[in-house]
Amino acid sequence: MSVQPPPPPSISPAQMTLLRIAATMAWSDGHLADEEVEVMLDQFSHLFAQGEAHRESLRAELRDYLMQNIPLNELVPRITDPAEKELVLTLGYQVINASARTPDEARVNAEEADAYQQLITLLGLPADTVQRIEQDNAVSESDNLVEQLTSTLQDFWSE
Repeated sequence: MSVQPPPPPSISPAQMTLLRIAATMAWSDGHLADEEVEVMLDQFSHLFAQGEAHRESLRAELRDYLMQNIPLNELVPRITDPAEKELVLTLGYQVINASARTPDEARVNAEEADAYQQLITLLGLPADTVQRIEQDNAVSESDNLVEQLTSTLQDFWSE
């Protein structure tokens, strides 16, 4: 019996790629907490939905995709627009800097740092652009990952 992939969600392919890259960065340390998934589903379904009725069905659609850990080298080449590349790096930076898994762990662990360096390489952005994005997105201990991601995506799509 073969496993069927879930049907495509009712968001654009570009939105799906951005969501998947953010999820892959969140998975880079090998763990995605159930609570984090629930918050991401709430926020992203609210952001992408075309009305309240669509929100609940979209939330269910996105769950399957958030749970997939797709390699960055399969996702990043789909991003060709320079503004979207910067958005992806912004999201990736926010994800890896969101929190440590334990109080004794560094905010960015080795696996996250490796994934972030791979993202930078795959995006091929100039070093000054990377530095600007990192400076613009410095996070504090109190910052909420999903709120940051949602705000970043809303700002990008409202331009």
